[in-house]
Amino acid sequence: MSVICNKVREGKTAQATAAAKAYSQFEITALVEEAAGGNFSAFGDLYSIYLDKIYRYIFYQVHDKMTAEDITEEVFIKAWKAIGSCKGKEKTFSSWLYRIAHNHLINTLRSMQKFTSIEKVDLVDFTDPRQKIETDADYQELIGKMPCLPQNQKQVIILKFIEGLYNREIGKIMGKSEGAIRVLQMRALATLRQKLGEI
Repeated sequence: MSVICNKVREGKTAQATAAAKAYSQFEITALVEEAAGGNFSAFGDLYSIYLDKIYRYIFYQVHDKMTAEDITEEVFIKAWKAIGSCKGKEKTFSSWLYRIAHNHLINTLRSMQKFTSIEKVDLVDFTDPRQKIETDADYQELIGKMPCLPQNQKQVIILKFIEGLYNREIGKIMGKSEGAIRVLQMRALATLRQKLGEI
């Protein structure tokens, strides 16, 4: 496991350059095919493409930088070990990777709750939000109210409005129908509006 982590860290400069390049879906599919065939360099490119997205998805749920970094690293280690299972499913790699992150995050949060209560941490100043959230409230106030949401609603809001995914993709990640995702989204937004109204 540490060999994978070290190789990923060693290639960080090259990956930073690769991350700057915009990849088409065709190029990502090709990288997944190569990685599924055992090409570590191709997986390194996928790592650089998805690292920030997976980290952000996890961070917004754990609200702790070091914990988010650890979980993100573990997600990519799991992904590398299971990349062979992507053969024939290269076009759904993004959903597959988010699904690994989703499952690992749930397991980690359960483990953390068994041993310690999760503290609510004040959020840092987040920059470059991907989507404007459906509310008149300030972005920071909204993010600050997210810990009050149940875990599944929080995940829908993060995946939809921060990561910019479609309900179909979110459904695949969370193992739910598009209708169930819409219901979770509506409930979460209603709760957030109510909480913002209490300020």
